[in-house]
Amino acid sequence: MASPTAATPSGTAVRVARFDADGVLTGEAVSLDVRPASVLMRAGGAAIDVLVSIVLILGLLWLVSSLGVDEAALRAAMVAGIVTVIVIVPTAVETAAHGKSLGKLALGLRVVRDDGGASGFRHAFIRALVGVVEIYMTFGGLALLVGFLNPSSKRLGDILAGTHSQVERVPAPPSNAFGVPVPLAAWATTADVARLPDPLARRVASFFANVEHLVPSSRARVAASLAAEVAPYVSPVPAAPPELFLAGVTALRRERDAAALELEQARMDALAPVLTSRPTGFPER
Repeated sequence: MASPTAATPSGTAVRVARFDADGVLTGEAVSLDVRPASVLMRAGGAAIDVLVSIVLILGLLWLVSSLGVDEAALRAAMVAGIVTVIVIVPTAVETAAHGKSLGKLALGLRVVRDDGGASGFRHAFIRALVGVVEIYMTFGGLALLVGFLNPSSKRLGDILAGTHSQVERVPAPPSNAFGVPVPLAAWATTADVARLPDPLARRVASFFANVEHLVPSSRARVAASLAAEVAPYVSPVPAAPPELFLAGVTALRRERDAAALELEQARMDALAPVLTSRPTGFPER
């Protein structure tokens, strides 16, 4: 499917982003691995922001009332205060925090443009201005209705501003790293394991990443096939089951590569003063 285009003020057509099943697809057909926030998450963040706004308005009301001004001045101050709290303050906060507010920070959300870029003042102002109607005047009902009907959970302000809210706080991926199996500990002290070719190393890594999803027969067959390909790079080859052999080779190769990288970094750190120093007597310029 061709990417949608939009015309700039100069009349030049540019590609804009669109949403697909996997996230955001930019105009250059680059899929961005981001997850749009759900309606419930956005509602939770908006509820926190609204509660903060109510507290600020009540505090402003108490402050103005304590000054003992006349009724006309009190009304003018309240109108100015409400506009400041529900329009100017959210616009300033989202602009300064690059798409975040107190509620979004609490839930790990951020407002970005539809192409994945950072939102700016114009986007924040449109969202805040439309939010007066769809959040405050309708008690959030219009925002919830539009969010449930929109496939990307956008509210009306996002549609007009060309933004969406994405989830930034994602759980850390689980680590499947393992050490040398105990039955091969003695073998690992004297084994010579050469560096595996990249295609073979990727296949071995893929095997261990998906080993829990394989049926026993396929698991044994794939392990035996990979062990036969890995064996020429190992000396001596231990008398162990194929999967245990592959685990020992993978862990040993990883540990030795990590040790080599640490040694290289230590040597570079030791050489850094020599590499960056000037020859004796060379003038400072």
